[in-house]
Amino acid sequence: MNLQCETSDINEYLAASEVIDFYDNNIQAIAKELSEQANTEVELAKIVYEFVRDNISHSFDIDGKAITCQASSVLRHKEGICFAKSHLLAAILRDLGIPIGFCYQRLILNDSDPTKLTLHGLNAIYLSRLNRWVRVDARGNKKEVNAEFCLEGEMLAFQVRTYLSEIDYPTIYAQPHNRVISALKNSNNFEELIGNLPDEISREN
Repeated sequence: MNLQCETSDINEYLAASEVIDFYDNNIQAIAKELSEQANTEVELAKIVYEFVRDNISHSFDIDGKAITCQASSVLRHKEGICFAKSHLLAAILRDLGIPIGFCYQRLILNDSDPTKLTLHGLNAIYLSRLNRWVRVDARGNKKEVNAEFCLEGEMLAFQVRTYLSEIDYPTIYAQPHNRVISALKNSNNFEELIGNLPDEISREN
């Protein structure tokens, strides 16, 4: 995948926002705790990634009740769907000074209905020592899903099947997609959320 940055300003990939609220005390506390376990930038990125992947449940996997969006909310409830988990991963790494952005794939929601597609959210981390971006997927592993932090080649949660109209978007966005945020904030339950999530990336974020 030939990744393309939305902006050439690396500081945009370090910025806080209402959703990526790394000024939150709990996010700062977990960032400090995780940073004490690493000796290098690469180790730190891997440790933070694995923390979010393994310690924050994917809401659909646990029949969760909380629809989370803001990074601090994801950490507080310890659950979120793929987008929400990507928000938390970004918040922790940005607090630690590691640039990180947002990437998207267009995937079939359920193979039993190949006409229903939806966006899937993941991240790209900029590792300065390697001078390159590395995509990771903190969705959470389960049967038939095995995502890892891998420098030799991407190990993401899902393989994109272009022959089924699935798409791997190359852009690394500095902030989460506006329509994703709107869906997460304005859905009262997960049934509504599934219906509200966008099924493609529009020209305007």
